[in-house]
Amino acid sequence: MLRIAVQSKGRLYEDTMNLLAEAGIKISGNKRTLLIESTNFPIEVLYLRDDDIPQSVATGVADLGIVGKNELEERGEDVDTIRPLGFSKCRLSLAIPRSEEYTGLSWFEGKKVATSYPRILKRFMQENGVRCDIHVITGSVEISPGIGLSDAIFDIVSSGGTLVSNNLREVEVVMKSEALLIGNKTLSEEKRAILDELLFRIEAVKTAEDKKYVLMNVPSERLADIIDVLPGMKSPTVMPLATPGWNSVHTVIDEKSFWQIISRLKELGAEGILVIPVEKMIV
Repeated sequence: MLRIAVQSKGRLYEDTMNLLAEAGIKISGNKRTLLIESTNFPIEVLYLRDDDIPQSVATGVADLGIVGKNELEERGEDVDTIRPLGFSKCRLSLAIPRSEEYTGLSWFEGKKVATSYPRILKRFMQENGVRCDIHVITGSVEISPGIGLSDAIFDIVSSGGTLVSNNLREVEVVMKSEALLIGNKTLSEEKRAILDELLFRIEAVKTAEDKKYVLMNVPSERLADIIDVLPGMKSPTVMPLATPGWNSVHTVIDEKSFWQIISRLKELGAEGILVIPVEKMIV
């Protein structure tokens, strides 16, 4: 049985539970219960505050954890980073009042900076030879300049809307963050076998993200041209249709290039194009 520490609330919680569900792992019960066992996979979920997850994994209270890179860097715990998960993306940035003229990092010399991430900020400032007064705050860091507690802030930024509403502007991105799967460094062989199965499922889910399965009817004389356009994983599947001179072509296309490719396929004579979402992909 593997124990995985998960944030007890917020966007990271939602993204994590969606990933487990897509990987076919059923977690029933209420998250107010501290520890819940899966009904169909040898794993149990331990709900914790995000800043407690790195330590719980490092000390063996949990075997695995899903946590933001920002929290892992701030806590400095000795764990294995198993893989990035591609969700809950954000950045740790320095922000100053909109009315201030920013002249570069030297602006922060001697200034008071409020943050919930003093370890990361101290390291960044030392690397850049800037001396500032780091004021540690837990909670609403962004209000600090407005009430006179600090000259600037160092905090998580996603859309930037919170900064705007507090008359702040982002001036330096210090670190980009996303959710990571982390693990204890002393997992037994039995637990590593379960982890391998979990990773296999996660990989299948992540590989399928932003992919579309596309089927189309293609005239034989344009088949070579259309195959040249398709960016399939290896090569598309081509099957002759009952109608002479026509083929059915199947392939997988990335969402980001979907419309450009579809337009080109139509120009080349593809018809009856059918697009299906890809739920899992084993490569």
